[in-house]
Amino acid sequence: MADADAPTDADAARGASVPAAPEPAEPEAVSTDAAAEPAGSDTGATDAAAEPDAAATESTVTDAAAEPAGVPTMFDVARRAGVSHQTVSRVLNDLSGVAASTKLRVEQAIAELNYTPSPAARAMAKRRSGSIGLILAGRPDYGPSSAALGFNEAARDAGYTVSQASMRTLDPDTLTQAVHRLALQRVEAIVLISGEREGVEVLHGIDAGVPVVAVASEDEPGLHRVALDQYTGARLATEHLIGLGHREIRHVTGPADSMDAAERRRGFDDAMREHGLEPHEPIVGDWLSASGHAAGERLLVDPAVTAVFVANDHMSLGLLAAFRRAGRRVPEDVSVIGFDDIPEAAYFAPALTTMRQDFDGLGRDIMATVLDVLQDEPSAPDRTARVPELVVRESTAAPRR
Repeated sequence: MADADAPTDADAARGASVPAAPEPAEPEAVSTDAAAEPAGSDTGATDAAAEPDAAATESTVTDAAAEPAGVPTMFDVARRAGVSHQTVSRVLNDLSGVAASTKLRVEQAIAELNYTPSPAARAMAKRRSGSIGLILAGRPDYGPSSAALGFNEAARDAGYTVSQASMRTLDPDTLTQAVHRLALQRVEAIVLISGEREGVEVLHGIDAGVPVVAVASEDEPGLHRVALDQYTGARLATEHLIGLGHREIRHVTGPADSMDAAERRRGFDDAMREHGLEPHEPIVGDWLSASGHAAGERLLVDPAVTAVFVANDHMSLGLLAAFRRAGRRVPEDVSVIGFDDIPEAAYFAPALTTMRQDFDGLGRDIMATVLDVLQDEPSAPDRTARVPELVVRESTAAPRR
């Protein structure tokens, strides 16, 4: 049977650049994070979007000489993938007749060259597909996972399907490839849920051809942004401890590359200084319970400390364990407040006072912003004013006199 991607007589008649030898055999798989592959889902596209007419298809094949110098063209993609430019056009337009292995080679070439389709191809991509792309980058922690669920539910309520790509660690190349693959699926917009600063920086360098919305608690000019107000939440947590009478308060922060951690530290520092208290240098954790336990062991050697603001509940769990094993009572000897209000927080020993984050609301805010952007991108507002709520339980009390 003839290869579905072999040049046809019609290709030759149009002067297509056809390799002298047959297309090469399937190359070794490029080493990428398998989780970065978008999950298969219905795009919800209309027949017109799924099957463009012949004139629209041909309009995506542009003259290489018309492209600015140094900008990759469809012909560069074809050479890199070892196929004809007609095959590249068929992949870009999601037409049938392209072998799966060949389609993968073309998509990899597009990602490697950071190729942006011509304006005609962009116009086709902007036809309504009824699908939104979602990228989850980082550990599948409670907060991002819950926000993603809220977003998926809000998207479904709005009549959209979601194509999702997930990666356990944020790698710039993998993130870039995920953006391009979602764009090839003709999603109407792309959402990034990742607390790491690097993910937002990578997005700034990608022209996805569709609007991009990111969960980012730090100000990011030129980016559509959604976030919970981490700064105000941290101030409320710190002021709760100060209001109880604590003065020797320490902070266990999240990792340095986390925007949320930076905003929580900023809120802690400002609240302390506004009450005439000089904040100590925080102990840096990594969001995991083990790092909270290590922080607790360090704080045990400081007899002056009477309260600790921990930047998330999982680290609070480890810190409570370290105090309990050393005989330091909570809250009699030291008060502890966390952040997030994960479902288990009410069942810690003692039950954890914490800042409850409305992750479901965050997910709904993301979809509302996407809808605003799709309707009128220049005037679409950011949504960053949702403030965490103080939940007082058993782990905080006034210091002993």
